Amino acid sequence: MQARFEEVVKVGNTAKFSVGAGDFEYPVISGSVGPDVVDIRKLYAQTGMFTFDPGFTSTASCESALTYIDGDEGVLLHRGYSIEDLSEHSSFMEVSYLLLNGELPTKSELDDFSYTISRHTMLHEQLSTFYRGFRRDAHPMAIMCGVVGALSAFYHDSTDIADPMQRKIASHRLIAKMPTIAAMAYKYSVGQPFLYPDNSLSYTGNFLRMTFGVPAEPYVVNPVVEKALDRIFILHADHEQNASTSTVRLAGSSGANPFACIAAGIACLWGPAHGGANEAALNMLKEIGTPDKIPHYIERAKDKNDPFRLMGFGHRVYKNYDPRATVMQKTVREVLTALKVTDPVFEVALQLEEMALNDPYFIEKKLFPNVDFYSGIILSAIGFPTTMFTVLFALARTVGWVAQWNEMISDPGQKIGRPRQLYTGPTQRSYAAVDKR
Repeated sequence: MQARFEEVVKVGNTAKFSVGAGDFEYPVISGSVGPDVVDIRKLYAQTGMFTFDPGFTSTASCESALTYIDGDEGVLLHRGYSIEDLSEHSSFMEVSYLLLNGELPTKSELDDFSYTISRHTMLHEQLSTFYRGFRRDAHPMAIMCGVVGALSAFYHDSTDIADPMQRKIASHRLIAKMPTIAAMAYKYSVGQPFLYPDNSLSYTGNFLRMTFGVPAEPYVVNPVVEKALDRIFILHADHEQNASTSTVRLAGSSGANPFACIAAGIACLWGPAHGGANEAALNMLKEIGTPDKIPHYIERAKDKNDPFRLMGFGHRVYKNYDPRATVMQKTVREVLTALKVTDPVFEVALQLEEMALNDPYFIEKKLFPNVDFYSGIILSAIGFPTTMFTVLFALARTVGWVAQWNEMISDPGQKIGRPRQLYTGPTQRSYAAVDKR
């Protein structure tokens, strides 16, 4: 049986699906920008067939007004604003407000929002006992996943997803408490005492103090580091329907509480193919070791029979340059200069970047440095161990997850996620008793 889709211009905004002797028409829906989509919700009912799309790379799973990506042109927009403009002129708190509310805040709106977030930064005191249930050598992502999932046991007054006010409170709590949770995970791993938040500092400055400060002396926030980390948070705030965001939406579609949904997103982000890419990129730079070895490793990367690959180059979505990488390129140099870093790893990174950008092989295949290549360098220079990289990603992405979750819950057409499959197992067969097999 042959089947085919064809766009039928003469009948307007519809697509025709021909299967056997039958023709079926399906609406073509246009967004404000980007590819049109064919609405196939009635396909199975009308034809008895599913579409087959492993990885959902050609499937629009939802309608969203949050983030737009054009991978071919290297475009990333949040609510219509380019990531270049936001990272250059805005703050993470401002971007958070934008994602949650749809518009950039006025000065008073931003002040009120920042005040609200700063007043939700503390964790229930019993959670410090919860941390002590983990081994000291536990991965910070394991701790984060467990603690965030447990928040519903401590803040059950904001788990009613049908109540818009409770959803708002839960959103604010998650955004506010994630830096505290992340910092405590780090402190626990190194055996240092937890530091309470300081509401006089910025969102990012407060996180730096809780992470690197100690009770024995005052912590002074380096403004260059604060700006760089805030920029990293902005660049990772949301990225359309990626694996972790889709996980949050899928978990949320069942009616699960927001803390459980975000914990599910964290668990997905932990995967090395998703949130662990910046750690992999830094480990690769450490493997190269010194600048004189770069040509050798570039030749290895070109060899199809060699398992070595240049991590932090290219992107699944961006087929040209990653727009976030352009921003980070400048930030790397600012941080390395401000901190007077002399580690050979950073010299390797800068020279590898230059050589790859001028190598015809990489240019032809459009293997440009992506955001993970640069963010790993910056985070390492600041002093974060590689185990914390994905934690910081989760911290920043929380606002995107929360905004996506809120958008989904607010959608009257929302229904529980239920992908289908192409079954290739045995057909029905008779059961035989164990002594007759």
